[in-house]
Amino acid sequence: MAEAQKRLREYETVFLVKPDLTDDQVDKLKERVRNIVSREGGKVIRFTIWGKKRTMYPIAKQPRAIYVHSHYLGNAKMVAEIERNLRNFDEVSRYLSVKIADEVDPETRPVQEDVRMAGDVDERPGSAEREFRGEEEIGPESAEDEAAEEA
Repeated sequence: MAEAQKRLREYETVFLVKPDLTDDQVDKLKERVRNIVSREGGKVIRFTIWGKKRTMYPIAKQPRAIYVHSHYLGNAKMVAEIERNLRNFDEVSRYLSVKIADEVDPETRPVQEDVRMAGDVDERPGSAEREFRGEEEIGPESAEDEAAEEA
């Protein structure tokens, strides 16, 4: 019976946070989720903040969101508690939890350092593609200057 309690399930939860939050506010949300996991007897493996990205369609009237990925070990009751709390946080727009594996020994999954990625740097559509090809983008003010020089 003690062996059955040592085995946990492996889950990941991705949640979208409002884009106007600061890094400190996102870290506080992350710590609240971490506290729920530890309180319920689970183990956090890693948090990855994917950064601010454009969503496929506006969510909560916002075209962008900050994506946060959490990877942890626990049970179904703990996932329900995490989702209940995420639903009540005003800063969280959407969330999705997925079970990755059953019967995981917590000793085999080491805790990893949290990661913060940059996300999308530029808000203009297609600018990343132009940057990849090495093209220079002409802004509206420089186009007017060039037209004045040609005349």
